[in-house]
Amino acid sequence: MAQAVKALPREIQDIIQVYQWDLRTPEGISRFLALKAKSLPSIALNGELVFEAIIPPQEDLIAAIRERFKRT
Repeated sequence: MAQAVKALPREIQDIIQVYQWDLRTPEGISRFLALKAKSLPSIALNGELVFEAIIPPQEDLIAAIRERFKRT
């Protein structure tokens, strides 16, 4: 999943902040539960679980990011 985010075009990377949590830590488990995620991999945007149990195609991930960026 991290690779999918790292492969995003520069103009998308410039408008996002990426956080990655390790489920082997209390903080990671807490975040996973707070998002109500049920499986990995998962991507949340602005605190909303958007993709779960899949690595989305780059076009879908970009569209989801752009949609949320317009809201801010």
